[in-house]
Amino acid sequence: MCSHFIHEMICGIHDFFRLLIPEPQNRIPITPGVIPYSLSWTIPFFFLAYLARRPETYFIRLLLLPTVIATTLASAFRYHWTIPALNVYNWGQGLAAEVIIAKALEYALTPEGMLRVGESQPNQTKGKAKAEYNGDARDDDEGHRVPPKKPQTSSFISAFRDAIHLAHEMRGAGWKFGAGTHMPKTIRPLERNQFLQKTLWSFIKHFLVLDLIESIIKLFPGVGTPAGGSIFYQNLPIPQRYFVSTTIHMLTGTALLSGFYMVYDLLTLFAVYGCNDSPYSWPPVMDHPWTADSMHIFWAKRWHQLLKRTFVVCGGIPGKWIAGEIGALFGTFIASGLFHECAIYAMGRGFDPVVPIFFVLQAPVLILERLWRTVLGRRLGGWAGRLWVYSMMFFFAQPIIDSWHKRGLGGGMVIPPFISPAKVALPLLVRAFNATVLAK
Repeated sequence: MCSHFIHEMICGIHDFFRLLIPEPQNRIPITPGVIPYSLSWTIPFFFLAYLARRPETYFIRLLLLPTVIATTLASAFRYHWTIPALNVYNWGQGLAAEVIIAKALEYALTPEGMLRVGESQPNQTKGKAKAEYNGDARDDDEGHRVPPKKPQTSSFISAFRDAIHLAHEMRGAGWKFGAGTHMPKTIRPLERNQFLQKTLWSFIKHFLVLDLIESIIKLFPGVGTPAGGSIFYQNLPIPQRYFVSTTIHMLTGTALLSGFYMVYDLLTLFAVYGCNDSPYSWPPVMDHPWTADSMHIFWAKRWHQLLKRTFVVCGGIPGKWIAGEIGALFGTFIASGLFHECAIYAMGRGFDPVVPIFFVLQAPVLILERLWRTVLGRRLGGWAGRLWVYSMMFFFAQPIIDSWHKRGLGGGMVIPPFISPAKVALPLLVRAFNATVLAK
């Protein structure tokens, strides 16, 4: 009887899991009629964010959490884009779903709710911090400028607006959960019109760079197709093979950087111009990652910190419960590896352990840097540190780029052809070049 009950429980859990995350061949194609179902997570999630900003809502947040997780998983893994060139959108859905689940876990499992800096309860400011809510812009603990805080009102509209801000805040500027997160110093003028002008030009620049690089990547056989292909061409001699793979790797990395900048600039324009956010609220998304001279500096400061809280919630906090600070370090990178791989699993091309392994290995890499500092009495830096970072990102990271391209990432449509200057000009240039070479 007991074994039969256990078997039924296991079968039930499996069936429920496959209801939310079916096998790739059993997924439901996204059509106009399906889109409302694929977006069903938005209502419970934003309601959860709203509750996280209201006092004494802990119990109802716990009850709402399973609904948010279930609907979010289904949105990313139950429904999919069937056109091969749009398969990359399935990857984007997976990334977004994992971020939403991490946010939902934190909103629901934090008993006091999500607090801003200086609050004792949601929308209730500590007495000694009240002055901060009425003053001008000020410096935070790291010397970065932050916008003036405004007193919160109790109206439903202001509470809903507060929930929207919370749901879209990734780095936690002005929130308690953002403590310790590095914020790059603002490099654009903070006068509103000048800020918008600089941001617009930055958006256009990165749009054109991404468009060009995406179009170039699509010229590589296999790699640039929706079916995918390896960046390591086995028909080439080893020197040429790794020259080509390194070229594709660097192009892909540059495209990812340009994509981050482009999307962030677009969101910045919308928030500052459309929603009247302060330019102070939108510091740069990156802090010159190519200048990092240690992997610790790279991951903690130079690379974007948009997903830091996602990895801490899903891996760092549980890891710290299990094994203290070392557990938090390994847990954070385990969560990072699974985050990147589970998202690309949404493309229906299987699971590749290469990606999680790369990110998990970053934990011992940071431990080695700490040992370097302990033994030599100084941190890793200078030209040796820069070489260490570049070798890690340009050589040891090639297998994860290869894994992504083998599953069709390079063949996805990022910039639609009808707004792509490069997709018009580049084929003409290639044909002209070929004609010139063949004529000779």
